[in-house]
Amino acid sequence: MFGGIDFSLISFIAATIAVAIFTYRIVQKMDKSDNATEEYFTGGRALSWPIVAGSLLLTNLSTEQLVGLNGDVFGDKALVGVAWEALAAFAMIATALIFLPKYLASGFTTTPAFLEKRFDKTTRSMVSGLFLFGYVTVLLPVVLYTGSLALIGMFDLNISLWVVVAVIGLLGSSYAIFGGLKSVAVSDTINGVGLLIGGLAIPALALIKLGDGSFLSGISTLFNSNPEYLAVLTQTNIDHKVVSIPWPTLLTGMMFIQVFYWSTNQVIVQRAMAAKSLAEGQKGVLFASAMKLVGPIMLCLPGIIALHMTGVLEIGKQDQVYGAVVRHVLPDWSVGLFAAVLMGSILSSFNSALNSASTLFSLQFYKGYINQSASDEQIVETGKKFGMGLAVASILIAPMLAQMESIFTYLQKVNGLYSVPIIGIFILGIGTKHVPAIAAKIGMVVGMTFYAFFTFVNIKNVPSYFANGDGNLHWLHGYFISFIASVIAMLIIGHIKPKTSEEIAVSEMREPAPVDMTPWIYAKKASIIIMTITVGIYFGLTLVSN
Repeated sequence: MFGGIDFSLISFIAATIAVAIFTYRIVQKMDKSDNATEEYFTGGRALSWPIVAGSLLLTNLSTEQLVGLNGDVFGDKALVGVAWEALAAFAMIATALIFLPKYLASGFTTTPAFLEKRFDKTTRSMVSGLFLFGYVTVLLPVVLYTGSLALIGMFDLNISLWVVVAVIGLLGSSYAIFGGLKSVAVSDTINGVGLLIGGLAIPALALIKLGDGSFLSGISTLFNSNPEYLAVLTQTNIDHKVVSIPWPTLLTGMMFIQVFYWSTNQVIVQRAMAAKSLAEGQKGVLFASAMKLVGPIMLCLPGIIALHMTGVLEIGKQDQVYGAVVRHVLPDWSVGLFAAVLMGSILSSFNSALNSASTLFSLQFYKGYINQSASDEQIVETGKKFGMGLAVASILIAPMLAQMESIFTYLQKVNGLYSVPIIGIFILGIGTKHVPAIAAKIGMVVGMTFYAFFTFVNIKNVPSYFANGDGNLHWLHGYFISFIASVIAMLIIGHIKPKTSEEIAVSEMREPAPVDMTPWIYAKKASIIIMTITVGIYFGLTLVSN
């Protein structure tokens, strides 16, 4: 009835509209809070564990991973990119067992609010400012750019990148600005189901193509032809070039990046903080942790399969790999449906970051400094206006990222500039009582200074185990050194000028928790199972690739 591209576009539009309609109907039936601020920014603390898990996964899983990580795996000619997913599972366990109980116990709406209680208002403001810097310069533009790149590649569109970026930005901001966290979380969950199905279908269909119509033959080719491509713990690839994630970095900077992202980052943790109870939050986070172990099938395997299909794929730069695989394996009738799912993941990450940025600005800067007597309605209205401005800024910045060789590496490198000091402050804030507010501020400056030096100034002639492809110090090791320097500076100050007993008592005072704080009885057992499976995956792939 329709030509291939016509039907694809029609199914794409229909599926995108359907998600919006279902989201609206579900949100209307959910319990609502009498507090406008709590309703808009935390979904009225009414999220059950499936919504928490779905929102966590889809907020994280977007085109910067699908496009960027598959591209890095293709460029590495090795499966070392699995570390981004596998170690995330460990960090999410830390969130569920350590960080989330701390956040929920005091009813915090933002993660930096914990720092105000532990240190002071200025520390909270500085960290909130760093988060906002990261959202506007890195996260939001990267999501728009990689999403536009994927859609242009899938539909083979002859449309300016600027136009596609603008359309996605306007559509995504409508969820966050007009619907609040509740609509963001529900739409995330709906799209998450579709993305799980579609995302797993791509490598399955690619394996069938690789095996000339046989899935099992494709698997056989994957394991028997250049099994070195499946290496997860290596320093160099089959071409003797240093990979993007050499195995020693797993012991230094990689784990701390994961803890920052999954345990302190407002965009992510806000979903768990909106849970109706601690048990629901823990179940949601741990289920999402288990699902991260499935992530490499979507985020890394297509890049490895593409290495076996370079003769039939049209690939210019490595960030075009995922779009090329999708276009090659999907039948015309399904392209539109998968594009709609992909659009959902793009919108999810974009609107989630917008909502979190609006939350931080409204509650920290507007309510804290600009208009301290603001009503809940004024706070929400300000958040909406700030979100609109942030969306416009992101739309303008996104197309400029086309000059980057690896968008995923760019994302992680710039993230480190503000995440190094933040993770140090949070860890000492939770793990110690005597470190004072001045130590947190100095530690922040020390961490940023060290990281800027090690990342943007080349440290040459380092031992091979600590080097990148150019022989310079790998940025992940620089991340770790910067983190240690920041923590040591804070501990020294805490030793010289510790908080008084009275100050500690004030910071330890807690209001009654707004939700039931009974933990999930199976949280620790589930965590052990997830960690065991993760280690097993690494062990199995190491045996296969050698």
